[in-house]
Amino acid sequence: MSQAQAPDALQTLTPESVAQWLAQHPDFFVGREGLLQQLRVPHPDTEGTVSLLERLVLDLRKRAEGAEWRLEQLLDSARHNESQYRRTRELVLGLLEAENNDALSQALATQLSERFRTQSVALWCAPSLTDDEPTAPQPPRFVLDDAAGARLGALLDGRASRCRRLSRKDWQLLLPHIEPPRKAGSCALTRLTLGEPLGYLILASHDTEHFRASLDTLFTEYLGEVVARLLVHHTRSR
Repeated sequence: MSQAQAPDALQTLTPESVAQWLAQHPDFFVGREGLLQQLRVPHPDTEGTVSLLERLVLDLRKRAEGAEWRLEQLLDSARHNESQYRRTRELVLGLLEAENNDALSQALATQLSERFRTQSVALWCAPSLTDDEPTAPQPPRFVLDDAAGARLGALLDGRASRCRRLSRKDWQLLLPHIEPPRKAGSCALTRLTLGEPLGYLILASHDTEHFRASLDTLFTEYLGEVVARLLVHHTRSR
């Protein structure tokens, strides 16, 4: 009877069942160390086989290298975040020192150029922010008119902010104080609001890939919120 059952038992033996049995009997190799030394497994990187112990060493080394790589990635990310925080802090502090809206727009362009290598900036302000000013706004600050407002609204396409390509024609309309690119550039746009529409902020580059559409706009939105509050503050304090 046992001889008749033996072939069936062998047929039901699978790698999964062997693995399950070994997991349930972790002491199987106790006293059978010679068997461990005889076991050969495929090499993970080259042809041929290695001993089980060598394979374990290779696997552990790979795990250690992977952990080291992930740690380095985390450190790089931390260093980048710290640098970004410091530059953003210095940018905001520089904006806070501006005494009026023209000085604010100049500080914005200077700080973004020096700390974030932003090539061009334009700040389009609603007429309500400029009505009582004794002189006309100076670039990069402009009074928002119907043509610029319509085009900026179309470029945002219902969003609060976005990154996208900027045609030469749009550049000439929206950044008239800066020489346009030969064909097209790119920009980050954000709408300025504080209970009411206040205008638009544009960061632009001649490089079409600098402000790619896939980029996150969190920084631009944050900067827009700071600028909007400072515009209102300077307007009310006149």
